[in-house]
Amino acid sequence: MTTALYYKAGGKPWRLAGARDGVCYLGIAFRMVEENKSTACCAAQMFLDSGDGIVFLGDYGPWYSPEKKQFQLNAKAAFKLLDGILRTYKDLDGRPLKEVFLHSRSNISAEEFAGYERACPPGVKLVGVRIRQERRGFRLFRPGTRPVLRGTFLRDSDRSGFLWANGFKPRLMTYDGWEVPVPLRIDIQHGEAEIVQVAQDVLSLTKLNYNTCKLGESRPVTVHFSDAVGEILVNNPLTKSPQHSFKYYI
Repeated sequence: MTTALYYKAGGKPWRLAGARDGVCYLGIAFRMVEENKSTACCAAQMFLDSGDGIVFLGDYGPWYSPEKKQFQLNAKAAFKLLDGILRTYKDLDGRPLKEVFLHSRSNISAEEFAGYERACPPGVKLVGVRIRQERRGFRLFRPGTRPVLRGTFLRDSDRSGFLWANGFKPRLMTYDGWEVPVPLRIDIQHGEAEIVQVAQDVLSLTKLNYNTCKLGESRPVTVHFSDAVGEILVNNPLTKSPQHSFKYYI
């Protein structure tokens, strides 16, 4: 509570030790509209190396596919979403960007990524990454009575792997979970990046939630706050100019 209040008041509780200058991470968020189950709103959450966050509301549309059971934008909506948040970033921060990583729990289609590419400035590398918990699949155990160490990464290929963002924490000498640790499945779906570096970034982003007292969470802030931010935006449809600073959403 006090950490969140400090951040809301304009302070910076901490920043990531391994943050890379000019690199930002965008969580693509979706939320169904209760009055119309065929319509959803999309939003983007940008997190910077400074620890600051920016929220931008995109278009409403038929983004949810009941057959695929996931959300996807068309090229036009994807362009508008990324273009809008990059313009907002330019107004609020303005430092040159080198790399933009898109984090999504749903598959990023080729059409959707093409829209993002059109919005990305020349010379800025764009990478699309799907991140989701592997609840019904792979598990990892180690000898003894302790679960797998937090931060363990199992590389599946040059573009995918399993990251245990929850698990035994040697610094605390405990595991604060309720079940066998569930890994995150990380897939680089578009663009070029080193999978180990992507996993390191994802693990770092599990420590960027200023609204909790945990040492680290099981999901990065880019995807963990998708539902919460989407719910706030959907439940305030009459707000013509939503606040862009992430501090208003915690």
